[in-house]
Amino acid sequence: MILHDVRVHPESDRLRREDQLAWKIAAVAADPVAVAPEVAEMIVNRMIDNAAVAIASVNRHPVVTARDQALAHARPGGATVFGLGPDVRVHAEWAAWANGTAVRELDYHDTFLAAEYSHPGDNIPPILAVAQQAGASGADLVRGLATGYEIQVDLVKAISLHKHKIDHVAHLGPSAAAGIGTLLGLPAEIVYQAVQQALHTTTATRQSRKGEISSWKAFAPSHAGKLAIEAVDRAMRGEGAPSPIYEGEDSVIAWMLDGRSAHYQVPLPGPGEAKRAILDTYTKEHSAEYQSQALIDLSFELGRRVENWDDVESILIETSHHTHYVIGTGSNDPQKFDPAASRETLDHSIMYIVAVALQDGAWHHVRSYEPARAQRPDTVALWNKIRTVEDPRWTARYHSDDPAVKAFGGKVIITLKDGRTIEGELAVANAHTLGRTPWTRPDYINKFHVLTEGILESAEIERFLSLVQRLPELDASALARLTIALPEGHLARGGKGLF
Repeated sequence: MILHDVRVHPESDRLRREDQLAWKIAAVAADPVAVAPEVAEMIVNRMIDNAAVAIASVNRHPVVTARDQALAHARPGGATVFGLGPDVRVHAEWAAWANGTAVRELDYHDTFLAAEYSHPGDNIPPILAVAQQAGASGADLVRGLATGYEIQVDLVKAISLHKHKIDHVAHLGPSAAAGIGTLLGLPAEIVYQAVQQALHTTTATRQSRKGEISSWKAFAPSHAGKLAIEAVDRAMRGEGAPSPIYEGEDSVIAWMLDGRSAHYQVPLPGPGEAKRAILDTYTKEHSAEYQSQALIDLSFELGRRVENWDDVESILIETSHHTHYVIGTGSNDPQKFDPAASRETLDHSIMYIVAVALQDGAWHHVRSYEPARAQRPDTVALWNKIRTVEDPRWTARYHSDDPAVKAFGGKVIITLKDGRTIEGELAVANAHTLGRTPWTRPDYINKFHVLTEGILESAEIERFLSLVQRLPELDASALARLTIALPEGHLARGGKGLF
C-alpha cells in the first residue's frame, strides 16, 4: 500500500491531476490487476449476504416504495430488481435504488469501521446493476466489486466524516463510481471525473442518523449508488466535474471536513498490487448496529446468570467513544428510550438492544423489534436502568490499526440490589474473523436460509445459491439471471407518487 498525503491547496498552488486523490483513486480503478482467489471467495459470500437481507426486507415499506419507483423506469436489457424475475428489467440507476434500499433496510449486512463508518456491501447493488445492463460477465463484476470495496475501505481508514456531521455515504459515491469504472474497463480520465462528481453530489449531513431516525437511513446508500451511476454516465459522455474535489480551496475537505489545515494519509494499492480490502470487513450475525454485535453476544451469556430482573439495580456499559455517543446515552437522544420509537431508532439504541438480548438470550431481525416486544413493561424497566460511558481503553482499541487489537465491543456490569455484580467483556463479535466462531461460506448460506424462510420457494433458493457460487465463471447471460423472484402475488405494492 502507498500512503498518499492529502491536504487543501489554494488555487495559486493548484495541484496537477496526477497528484489529486480523485486521480489516484481512478488510477487504482484502471489498474487491471488480477483478483486474488480469497477475495473472489469473499465477494461471493457478500453477494449471498446482501441477497439474504434484501429478501428479508422485500415487503417493508421503504423497499416497496423504492421498487415501485424503479418499476416506473422499465428498460429492455436493463438491470434486475430483487423480488422479481430476470424478465423484469429497469434502468440500472433505478435498479441500484431499489436493490440498495432493500439491502440497507434491516441494517444487517457487512461493515467496516475505522476513522469513519461504512457498509461496504452498499457497493454491490450499483455495480451489479451496471454489470447486468452493460452485458458484463461475472469475472468483470468481481473485478468491479474488488475495487468498490478497496476504495471505500481505504477512504474510511483515513478520512473521518462523522466528526463533521457528514454522512458516511460520502465515501460510497466515489467507491461505487470507481468500481463501475473497473467493471467497464474505463480509462483513468473518465473514472477521475466520475469520482469527483459522485463525491460532490453525495455529501449530506448525519441528521439522517440522529434523533428520530426515519426510512431515509435505508435510502441514503441507494441514493449514493444511483448518483454514482449517473456520474459515470455523464463522465463517459465527456462531462467534467468540480476539481480538485478533495484538495481545492472551496472543496469538501476545506469547508465540510477538517478545513484548510487538514492533512490526511490515504492508503491505496500501488500499481500491480492486489485489491484485498474486502478481507478487512466483517458482516453481522445479528440485525443491529455493528457496535452492538459483540455486546449482544455478551448479553446472551450474562443474561443466563440473572435469576430475577427485578433484582437488577443498574447496568453500566463501558465502551468506545462511538458506541457511547452514537448509540449510547452519550447521544442524549430521548428517542433511544422510547418504547414507541421506530425500528430504525431502536437498532441505534444499545440500551434497548442489551435489555432485550439479556432477557431473551436470542436476537431476531423481526421479533426483537416488534412493538409488543419493545413495550413490554419489564423490558422498559430494565432498559431505563442501562447507561453507557466511554472508556479510553475501548476507544483506543476501536481506532487501532492492528487487526489483532482493533475491537468494537465493551464491558457490561450488572449491579444487583444486594450489591453483587455480574460482569463480563467481549472485544469482537463471535462471527468476526477473530471471534469465537468466525464465519465461512456455510454461515452465509445458513443466514440466507434463515432470512428467506417462508418468503422464497425452495427451488428458487437453490437456483440462486447455485448460480451465485459460480459468480467468477458466469457469462453475461447467466449474470442477467442473478436475481431472486418471489412467488406470484407475494410482492407488496405501495401508494401513488409522481412516477
